Amino acid sequence: MEDSGTKRKAGPDERHEGGHKKAKNWDMPRRKAGPQAIQPGDTGIWATCAMKKEAKSIGDLRDLFQEYAAKLYGATNEAAADNDSDSEGGDIEAEISKELADIRKPTTKPLFTSVKLDTQCLIFFRTRSPIEPVSFVHRICQDIADGAQPRNLRYVKRITPITAYEKATIQGLETAAEQVLAPHFHGPDQAGKKFAIRPSIRNNKEFTRDEIIKSVAAAVGPGHKVDLNGYDLLILVEIYKNVLGMSVVGPDFEKLKRFNLEELRQTVPAKDSESKDSAKIKEDD
Repeated sequence: MEDSGTKRKAGPDERHEGGHKKAKNWDMPRRKAGPQAIQPGDTGIWATCAMKKEAKSIGDLRDLFQEYAAKLYGATNEAAADNDSDSEGGDIEAEISKELADIRKPTTKPLFTSVKLDTQCLIFFRTRSPIEPVSFVHRICQDIADGAQPRNLRYVKRITPITAYEKATIQGLETAAEQVLAPHFHGPDQAGKKFAIRPSIRNNKEFTRDEIIKSVAAAVGPGHKVDLNGYDLLILVEIYKNVLGMSVVGPDFEKLKRFNLEELRQTVPAKDSESKDSAKIKEDD
């Protein structure tokens, strides 16, 4: 017979409050995962960087992108917030009204959102309107080629714009090609273009380079010619894991060092070289 003075210890599911068994909380809210993956429908910018310098490079690129967004579109990465009071004395009613107005402001998605990747030396920024990745990246690279020297890009290497993302399947490749290529190849005034295709495959074994090139070339359609060196347009295809991105860049891609910021920063602009040569000639005279 059990000792009445000894109480059996209640199990974790039998502990109670107020004499009633405490029910399990089956409705425990789960933390929602953020948009930490590249999704079909995204647009964005890839970047490569030095090993173990991803965090530093993300910050540096975000600063650069915000600077150019303001310059090109008059836009900032976040909704503007004016936290300073116009009156030094502190009008309480005005302060309260301002705080309430700030609370009611609709949240604005950032123009650039870095997506966490598990691949070293690789960075991705998701972009949103009004950012158009190809013209945006081209302007940055052209400015650097012309002599601009942005600060704090020591570890950043190549940046690659992506106009559209789809799932990394044959159907996804066809969908992306239809969306991205049409404005460049399928219009009434787009005949006779010379083009090249440059695929890049990371962490994906479902595709081969030849398969991508054949499929994209078929999507370009008739009336155009492949020219690997003298192309009018270059089609970039970037496959990363289970997503596929595509964009079309112009004939100065090679001249702009394939959008490699590190190489562009090390290149002396032609006009500087000419001025130095002229100065040297004058000294010799």
